[in-house]
Amino acid sequence: MTNKIAIVTGGGRGIGRATAQGLSAAGWTVVVAGRTQSSLDECVSTLDGAGLAVVTNVADPAAVDALFAQTVEAFGRVDLLFNNAGIAAPAVPVDELDVQTWLDVVDINLTGSFLCARAAFAQMRAQSPSGGRIINNGSISATTPRPFSAPYTATKHALTGLTKSLALDGRGFGITCGQINLGNISSEMVEQIAAGTLQADGTTKGEPTISVSHAVDAVIHMASLPPEANVLEMTVMASDMPFIGRG
Repeated sequence: MTNKIAIVTGGGRGIGRATAQGLSAAGWTVVVAGRTQSSLDECVSTLDGAGLAVVTNVADPAAVDALFAQTVEAFGRVDLLFNNAGIAAPAVPVDELDVQTWLDVVDINLTGSFLCARAAFAQMRAQSPSGGRIINNGSISATTPRPFSAPYTATKHALTGLTKSLALDGRGFGITCGQINLGNISSEMVEQIAAGTLQADGTTKGEPTISVSHAVDAVIHMASLPPEANVLEMTVMASDMPFIGRG
């Protein structure tokens, strides 16, 4: 695993931070991207090996280009992109949702993932030796919505299409793309789910969560596969969460 370079977006906290730490422990050099310099610097300070913090708004094409340029300047190439940055919206009926909130979620979750994948694809195609891997954080909302989650669910459904298109288009360049769909992974975004969240039947119930370490292990497994193998989609979830079945 010497000289393997990974970029993790949304890396200052939660799943992104834990994944950056896990990749570093597994021998990767990790570039951590996010919006807050202090949290990125703190994450890099915990890494086992070399790392770099780059403040990045993934919805800004110039900022994304700068992220990849700084990575290549520092380390020479990009072998892995973990497209993890994402935001949610308030759980309200769709007719009560502010249009700007919709646009913000689309900008980060979908357009941001596209911009980062686009920049990664270009670098992986041009570098020598060519190739690399893109892993998109899809969420189980990529297949199944929660109540009042139209913006988040729509972007995660769209991300599945992006994943499959990248997996197809990357074949001739040694670029693989897969998606990990996470359900109730313990992080800041799911604290409310553990305490109590709205169910499809109108009730509010707490749901089980699982350690972020399981998500990290899955990402590392996907990232460590040889170029001829790919996990196109993987679901990692709390076994007893109300996802499979009715209710």
